[in-house]
Amino acid sequence: MIELNSYTTSKGEVLLYNGEPNLDRLDALAEASGDLWHSALDQGFKNCFDDLVYQTAVYWWFLNDFKDLDYCVNWRLNAHNFVVRETIWNAMNGFDNNYSDDIIRGLDFGFNLIRNSGGVPIYVKGLFAEKQFDVSISAEDRYLFFLKNFKRHHSHYMMIRKGIFNLFSEYRALNKVSKKLERRQSEIIEPRPLNEIEGQPTVSLVIPTMKRQQFTELLLNDHNKQTYLIKEAIIVDATPKEERDEKFYNPDNFKFDIKVKWQTTKGSCRARNEAIELCTGDYIIFADDDIRILPDFVENHIKILQTYKASACNGLDIMALNVTQNLTDLKRILNELGKQRWKVGVSHMFSNANSCVKRTVVNELIGNDINFDGGYGEDADFGLRILKHGEVLLHNPFSPNLHLKPPVGGYRFWGNQSKVIGKKRKLQPWEFDKPVKYIRPVPSPTITYGFLKHFEPKQLKEWRIKHFFIYLFKGDKRTFLVRLLKLTYKQLQFNKSLQYAKRLIKLGSRFS
Repeated sequence: MIELNSYTTSKGEVLLYNGEPNLDRLDALAEASGDLWHSALDQGFKNCFDDLVYQTAVYWWFLNDFKDLDYCVNWRLNAHNFVVRETIWNAMNGFDNNYSDDIIRGLDFGFNLIRNSGGVPIYVKGLFAEKQFDVSISAEDRYLFFLKNFKRHHSHYMMIRKGIFNLFSEYRALNKVSKKLERRQSEIIEPRPLNEIEGQPTVSLVIPTMKRQQFTELLLNDHNKQTYLIKEAIIVDATPKEERDEKFYNPDNFKFDIKVKWQTTKGSCRARNEAIELCTGDYIIFADDDIRILPDFVENHIKILQTYKASACNGLDIMALNVTQNLTDLKRILNELGKQRWKVGVSHMFSNANSCVKRTVVNELIGNDINFDGGYGEDADFGLRILKHGEVLLHNPFSPNLHLKPPVGGYRFWGNQSKVIGKKRKLQPWEFDKPVKYIRPVPSPTITYGFLKHFEPKQLKEWRIKHFFIYLFKGDKRTFLVRLLKLTYKQLQFNKSLQYAKRLIKLGSRFS
């Protein structure tokens, strides 16, 4: 049983620690976003436990540690050298002693803190001395971790991927720990009480839209009723000239400035970048044109960022059942969520439908990578770039939206061409001088581009293997032979996606 020392901050908060941290830094750290702090990346833990690739492949932002940062979100905790808020330690009931070694106990704690409990683990360079630890994990602890945290089939998949010559020893390890498995419920950490807004920060609202002027007006009217008014709404509208109606953006109808730019370029990434250039607020709220919001939406975005001293947050996105639902429906859905709604912590996604970012950070990142235009994945790319910049990206349950998702309009009007084959197809931005002919690339080349951009070759290889493994073996057994016959064509589609994505990689990130 691990015994921790305690430190009380100048504001009376108790922090627990193991090892010998630089105590002079703890007060400042406790005032910021983190719930737990360590220096494990300088102690042999960097990118350790890479077997996680067998569960997540390329679908989890935190599979790889962020490079060349002195302070960043990081879950790879060294159990022998860390600091944690006492409230967090108690809420999670400390380390899981079902494991045989402290190394995996620490990793399990950090993993659950970031992935399940809504906590914020932080790597801090120099908080602890740079000394190397033996970061080895036994096969039994590896399987125990998988069984505790993932569905059982991920353990079976890992066992297969370890190779035929290791099959017996891997099966024996899995079988042994299955008998002593004790699951524990992941406790959700209660959000901090939100502080009142300090000063008078200004807010810019960015809305790219196309063929949805009436829905954009609904959102602007919701902003008219906010308890904390935005300074300006920047609307980049790609509606064709013959379909435009400027009455929807009449400045006399709104309590804030309206800036409208009629878009002549193509793509939502370009639209947002053009809007960012016109923003003057301290914060930028990114919104889709088809959302509805409650009156405290803006106020709570600013409050959570100031309370946690963070630079970015991603709001709670609630999908409507149909376009006729309204704010009464949103309130009802939120009530039905109950306690499950109230989870803050590090966000595992980013949505341009509902997010708030300091303008200084947006400017440092320049904006959206326009290589994603004509496809999907720009949101995830921007969110991951925020984290790689050393910022904390929070999930914000206090600022929900109702996402109406109308069946027509929006920038997917262009993207719908991705399913068209042959002469009727309109060229997508990522096709350049190599138009798609008779083999449609799957997955979307922009999705593949995002994976190539952020993940390692070994992880990309595992993604491909798992992609086709799932295709063959997770479907209806009665149609297995049909899927097997289609496998060669599916491989051609995947290769075509890779070809387009590699061209985008060669081109490099672009912002205009």
